[in-house]
Amino acid sequence: MESLTLDREVAHLKDDLMPRYASLVYNGYWWSPERKMLQTLIDASQAQVNGTVRVKLYKGNVIVAGRKSDDSLFDMNIATFEDDAGAYDQKDAGGFIKLNALRMRIAALKGRR
Repeated sequence: MESLTLDREVAHLKDDLMPRYASLVYNGYWWSPERKMLQTLIDASQAQVNGTVRVKLYKGNVIVAGRKSDDSLFDMNIATFEDDAGAYDQKDAGGFIKLNALRMRIAALKGRR
């Protein structure tokens, strides 16, 4: 359900923090300030995580058959190669690619590979 309702970067942050959270709990730091702070962050990330998941059970396996949420970030009007109502301008990709490659261009200019 999280993959349907959480922003990509929020999901990545939560994934990064979960091992730390698990370690705190495992080592008995349930009442520690750092565990409580992480819990607040996790609780905030779950505010929009809701919906229905359909599963199929077969010979000890659980298979997700469908998901739906009123808070889904998926928008059929934008997820298309056809008319996306102006949600995405392909010209924007050029700047994005240049910006993400900046550190590698700088390293190349300094002779680092």
